[in-house]
Amino acid sequence: MMFLNIDSRARERWRESRARIEKENTKNRKRDSIYGTKSRPRPIIFNVVSFILRLSGLYNRGLRNAREFIISYIDLGFPDLPASFDNYKILHLSDLHIGCIDDFPEMISNRFSELNPDLVIMTGDFQTHGTPSGRDTADMMRHLKANVQSGDGWLAVLGNHDSYDMLDALEAIDVRVLVNESVSISRGEDTLHFVGTDDVHAFNTPDSVAALEKFQDGFRIALVHTVDLATIANRLRYKLYLSGHTHGGQLCLPGGRPLVTRLDSHRQLASGKWKIGNMLGYTSRGLGHGISPFRFNCPGEATIIRLIKE
Repeated sequence: MMFLNIDSRARERWRESRARIEKENTKNRKRDSIYGTKSRPRPIIFNVVSFILRLSGLYNRGLRNAREFIISYIDLGFPDLPASFDNYKILHLSDLHIGCIDDFPEMISNRFSELNPDLVIMTGDFQTHGTPSGRDTADMMRHLKANVQSGDGWLAVLGNHDSYDMLDALEAIDVRVLVNESVSISRGEDTLHFVGTDDVHAFNTPDSVAALEKFQDGFRIALVHTVDLATIANRLRYKLYLSGHTHGGQLCLPGGRPLVTRLDSHRQLASGKWKIGNMLGYTSRGLGHGISPFRFNCPGEATIIRLIKE
């Protein structure tokens, strides 16, 4: 059973604030990071990468790589996991960037139909620079949503590419979006608490950290688009932290070492399983791509995370 902690007035204030920040950031080519105001990358960078790949003959291979992905399976053990959630299965998706690859939602959903997770969690970047519109993006996700059966539903947070209109669009297809909010899932007397923040890479406000600080009881899982709040979440004794954003680097050296992470901090946490203090975390390589439509030595992924009581 899912219990929501949603304040409608706080949501309306968030919409107004997010819309204003998005407009200012677009006009001034900036982003509001938790680490201060940063400039956004210039399109010429991506054009140079494309030119180099064409010269090297790797352009088409990179395009093909971007359409391929794997399903990763990991077990995470916790001595204090509530007993009713032993073997609880989460499908973690991130960075779909709907619309960047033709027929992508249909292609990935065909691989997911037999997974049957207890819960689906998506950690942001459904759009690319706010396009397609929230409604069109959600419409393209309907096939995916219909083909993945999840006993406890779908949760999501927004990323730095997502406009504020994704909130209502996703909730219209029954995906619960957390913007500095929490939900609790109970089985008998046992409960998991999920706290999701708005993106702190481009749209940071004090409300994101305040949301993590507000919910301090029980077995808590943080859902944040980037790893930038990982140290804070560990200090607040969160048990698990799920994120995306980096695409695993997308363009990596052999062995998967990323050339670029697009992180302002915690760059060592750019991909895969990690640990800070007593908190475990996972950074998804994501399924889609951003403006650069290539992947090398870094396949996209969806992740099945199984929670184990030790």
